[in-house]
Amino acid sequence: PFLDEETQTLYHIDTVKPIIYSYNPTTGSHHSVDVVSEKPGNPQVQTTFVIKIKGEKDKFLISDNKRLAIIKWDGVSSEPITTEHFVDVETEPKASFCDGKCDPSNRLWAGTIGPIPTDAPFVEMEREKASLYSFEGNIVKKQLSKITVSNGLTWSPDKTKFYYIDTLKFRIDSYDYDDTTGSISNEKTIFCFKKNEVDGLPDGMTIDQEGKIWVACVLGGQILRIDPNTGEILRTVKIPSPCTTSVAFGGPNYEDLYITTGKIKFTKEMEEKYPFAGCTFRVTGLGVRGVPSLPVQL
Repeated sequence: PFLDEETQTLYHIDTVKPIIYSYNPTTGSHHSVDVVSEKPGNPQVQTTFVIKIKGEKDKFLISDNKRLAIIKWDGVSSEPITTEHFVDVETEPKASFCDGKCDPSNRLWAGTIGPIPTDAPFVEMEREKASLYSFEGNIVKKQLSKITVSNGLTWSPDKTKFYYIDTLKFRIDSYDYDDTTGSISNEKTIFCFKKNEVDGLPDGMTIDQEGKIWVACVLGGQILRIDPNTGEILRTVKIPSPCTTSVAFGGPNYEDLYITTGKIKFTKEMEEKYPFAGCTFRVTGLGVRGVPSLPVQL
């Protein structure tokens, strides 16, 4: 999810359809729009993130399969919107974009996911077919290679650390981060899901103003608050949906936590057991303040 600091509007995506949703917590209004490709024949858009473009009214950067595209939406209209090509990125035949977010200097960082098996469990997918990229406008830099599922990413409030998740490594890694150059170095694992016997896999994440990480545990139905310096789990927030996918802070003082969820190979029995699966949740009263979602500078 992306929280527009200027309008306090939350934007999030139904990846499969694809539909972009907007939610204004002040008015309680919900809106949605279908996204259509500008390519000949209008192939289905495959989008996994939406990020506001800095200084551009109603303009957003989205992922579309292996490329990035621009859309214009006022957050209200239901008329289908057409993508505008921005840049092609991924060359791996079956890879496509997964999570994306901006660093403290408004550079986009976005990674890909390898081919997803249709007849085997997700955890058995082919390894190391994806990458993590950063962007200075439309100039692309590959930051990490041999990734399987590029997912959660966030930066420390003092801009010295970059935290990153490759989901099927079952861990959170940290890197030294240079905000001037946008470079990372010195990989270090700060939290291991298997070692800590955590239910689920690491997915999207964010950080609060105290420098503590909040990570969604997909297939675990929970959010963890983790101290990146000690690896200690400080808090667990249970969600009535097993597929907790990502998190973002919002509210006037960034004291609310928005949590997106999904449905992965749901059976009829699972639909009945988890009626709120696929919903977006807001958790209040956590006693911490988060950091805003940052727009992208193009």
